[in-house]
Amino acid sequence: MTACGHDSGHIRVADFLQNAAIPALNRLGHTPIGVFEVMAGLASPTLFVLTPSSSLGSLLAIEAGLERGDVFMRAADPYLNAPATDPVYVRQELSLLTAFPNVPRVEVPAATAAKGPRLFELRTYESHNERGHRGKGRMFTDMGEVDIFRKVGLTPVFFARTFVGPRMPSLVYMLVHENMAGREKSWDAFRTSPDWKTLA
Repeated sequence: MTACGHDSGHIRVADFLQNAAIPALNRLGHTPIGVFEVMAGLASPTLFVLTPSSSLGSLLAIEAGLERGDVFMRAADPYLNAPATDPVYVRQELSLLTAFPNVPRVEVPAATAAKGPRLFELRTYESHNERGHRGKGRMFTDMGEVDIFRKVGLTPVFFARTFVGPRMPSLVYMLVHENMAGREKSWDAFRTSPDWKTLA
């Protein structure tokens, strides 16, 4: 997550991501990269960047891999050399998430290819202790809650648990909707689902 302090900083972060970071990360094997602009829930402008990685080793190698890339370093120069008097962002916050075994990869929405309308919903489920956290995780991974989501139209992008980050223990997941009306319809279908009532 990156909090951008002003409009010009926001533009420079967007340019860095589009023209330097994402192409370089793709070359290093990290794909698909997701960039999401906050519409509600946090101060704006705030961006979330989702960077999938196949292993902890490949994740730890990102920084060195980027710095070895001449194309990246040239494209990233305005971002990397921004002075302290004119920063491109206020602060970054990083979390390391581990994917659920039944949703092992980021699922790119079908509307992405056609650049159709998409509303992404990022949710964090916090537990009061580790036992409660493991129990909630099993509802998603072993007891069919993800299947219920899919059945009622709550389309997953990813499901994961927070391995390193704030507000632990927690589960984090992202859903995609066509619009706000579609979101409300799908959540209503979930709340009234006989399968969910049985599971809950």
